[in-house]
This record gives sequence, C-alpha cells and structure tokens, in this order.
Amino acid sequence: MTSEPIYLVTGAAGFVGQHMLQYLHGQGIRVRAMVRKPAQAAQVKPWADEVVIADLQDAGSLGPAVEGVAGVYHIGAVFRQEGLPDSAFHDINAEGVRRMLDASIAAGVPRFVHCSTNGVHSDIDNPPANETAPFKPGDVYQESKLAGEQIAMAYFLDGRMRGVALRPAMIYGPGDQRMLKLFRMIATGKFFYVGPGTAYTHWLDVRDLARAFHLAMQAEDVTAEAFLIGGRHYNTLRDSVREIASQLDVAEPGLHLPVAPVMALAHVTQAICKPLGVEPPLFPRRVAFFLKHRAYDISKARDVLGFEPKADFADEVRDIIADYRQSGDLPAATPVGRAA
Repeated sequence: MTSEPIYLVTGAAGFVGQHMLQYLHGQGIRVRAMVRKPAQAAQVKPWADEVVIADLQDAGSLGPAVEGVAGVYHIGAVFRQEGLPDSAFHDINAEGVRRMLDASIAAGVPRFVHCSTNGVHSDIDNPPANETAPFKPGDVYQESKLAGEQIAMAYFLDGRMRGVALRPAMIYGPGDQRMLKLFRMIATGKFFYVGPGTAYTHWLDVRDLARAFHLAMQAEDVTAEAFLIGGRHYNTLRDSVREIASQLDVAEPGLHLPVAPVMALAHVTQAICKPLGVEPPLFPRRVAFFLKHRAYDISKARDVLGFEPKADFADEVRDIIADYRQSGDLPAATPVGRAA
C-alpha cells in the first residue's frame, strides 16, 4: 500500500495515451490506465501501476476507474473512422465526457484535464489563431470534440469540477502510425501536393503534449480555461515536406495537382465508399489537409501553464525518422535520386 496519489489516464491504449503513461511513469507518478478492451491491458502494463477496463459508453463501468484518483487526464475518444454513424462520435466524444465528469464528481475527484482538439477552429482565416478564434468544426469528429469541450467547460464554469481543456495542434512523434503514410510517400517519391502547398501546418510533438497535460494538472489554481498547444513554430506544408525530404535524403517533391478536379474526385470516391463502410482512398478531408491553415499562438499556454516545446521541427522529424527506421516502418537510409 502507498499514500502516493494516483492519476487516471483514459484512452491509455492510444498513441497519445501511451505517451502520457510513459511520461508520468518517468516522473515517478503513479498512474491508472483505463482501456476499453481486456486485450489492451498488456500493452499499457509496462507504465501503469493499475489497469482498469471501462467504456465511455457505459456509465456503470466508470466508477471503479475514477475511484480514489487525484485527477483525470481525459484523452479517450474515437478518432475519424469510416463505418461509424455520426451518433457514435457524439456518444463517445461528447456524452462520454459528461459520463466521465459525472463519475469523477461522484468519486470526489478534484481535477479534470480534458483533451480537445485544434480542429474546433478548423481552417484559420487570419493565422495565427488564439483561443478566442471562432469555432467552425469541419466534420463530425470535430463537431463531436467541440461538443465534448463545451460540456467540460460548462462543468468547470459552474464549479461542479475544476479543470481545463487543451486543444492540441497536429500531433505526431515517435511511434505515430497516422503520419507514417506521409513519411513513406515522401521517402518513396510518391508524395504530391494538391494546390500550391502554402497552407500553414503546426505540428506538436506528442512528448510535449504529455508535458502540457502534466503542467495543466499541476496548475490547480487555473480552471475553466482552454489552451492551444503546439510546437515552437508553424510553417507552410511545403517547408515541412522539404525538411522531411532533406532528412530522408530524397528529392524534394515537386508535383502540384489542381484543387478543383481532385476535390471533385474526392467527393465522388467518398460517396461510393461510405455506404459500403470502406475507407475511401481519397476523400474531401484528405484534400483539405493541403488547403487549410493550421497555425496557432501558444502564448497563453506559455504564460499561464509555463509550457515550452523542447525541440524545433527539424529535431522532432529526426527523432521520428529514427524511430520509424528502428521499427522497420521505414527502410534504412537509401537515397532515392536526390536532386543535384
């Protein structure tokens, strides 16, 4: 038995959740990992003092998860996934937040740090955006995450729970499988732009995000606030791709396709695949990746939480490539026709 406090991490089996566990474990902080499936328990046990099986869609399962914890890092959510009805996104990403908060209040949990997303702002009209930028979610995932943040903020504002919401920028880092496709396409010379590639991108190392969560939990006097969390700088997509290509020792991609016909094809492809529950090879959100500005002013997190990213974009990319190569997700360095 120990008197040391223990903290709950929901969504512990996911990319962000596992990095959160690793960070807290490395800080000597006791942590309880919440996973949805028993089969996921083994993958989080190396960093968790306790593992609990619970489901955001099952209010009755949440009591044991929050019992006796000093704080909740609520990271659990469903990301973009084909074949799920819109109602499932809202039940997990919005009502799931309410269920977690209600269970936490019933258990006497003193603090709740909620993971929202920069996507609540979607495309930024006048970059960089701060936390007061208009909400304009662009798809059901972003809509459900906004609803979840607003539920959490209502609890914070009326004093039912003390806590804050973090809005992470474009999360990546060692072990990230979501951005692996981008790195592979650049590495194999298959990457192309839709449009000029001048839209802003703002990346966030998942290790920095874990530290930001911890800082937010420690800031006990701060409540009912939202914070945009991002890397040191934002840059254009073209500059990001140029840096990745340079570190992969391949030629910088130069193919630019026109927006209108590619977007039209994306809509047709999605319309065909969605009723079949098939992930379309091309869809409007993927095309929008090339067009939307994602650039954020993180000064509020700096000033209030003391958050400061540890590395710059080039160093983060270097770490990711090394991790991909070590895991075999990317082959060892072999130049693919670097331009003279």
